[in-house]
Amino acid sequence: MFGFDADMIFRIPALLIALTVHEYAHARAAVILGDPTPRLMGRLTLNPVAHLDPIGLIMLWLFKFGWAKPVPINPSYFKNYRQDMLVVSLAGPVSNMVLALLTAFLIGILAKMQLLSGGWVKVLWMTYTYNIILAIFNLVPIPPLDGAKVLASILPGQQGRIFDQLEQYGPFILMGLVYIGFIGMITYPLERGLAYVINAIVMTIL
Repeated sequence: MFGFDADMIFRIPALLIALTVHEYAHARAAVILGDPTPRLMGRLTLNPVAHLDPIGLIMLWLFKFGWAKPVPINPSYFKNYRQDMLVVSLAGPVSNMVLALLTAFLIGILAKMQLLSGGWVKVLWMTYTYNIILAIFNLVPIPPLDGAKVLASILPGQQGRIFDQLEQYGPFILMGLVYIGFIGMITYPLERGLAYVINAIVMTIL
């Protein structure tokens, strides 16, 4: 799916859209919950330049494993640390699910109008695909992914703190599991499941 081929020019805008929406959702959720840090750090924006990590983008493009710049937050502003961290952590993956659904609706409408032609249609399909991939991949409960923060937020206090201490080793564990294909074995069926649900919703409504 990833790599250098004739479609790579269409992947860039699709990746930018998916990554930008994901990080903006984190920033917006934190600000709504009382933390001004993302706004002060220039991350409350849909400008992709503010969110991109060049190496992370290349890795995602080539190997289906990558990252954007994490949105800085200060949990001391939150009224309910665990609950608010859970909301902020889920905001990114949920935003990708919503965008995948909206993109699927747009594709379905264009198909009914017989307007599915041209290079921009590839951008739509890739936007749909990348949002599904990012939504599921980021829910893997291994630091530094959002799923790890979600798990830490719902674990009992002591267990949550112990899990937080694993964050320094998380990236190495994650890269190892991606390399041996274990993460793909877990995420691929979930990606297909999410795609099935989204397509079912679109077909029911349209």
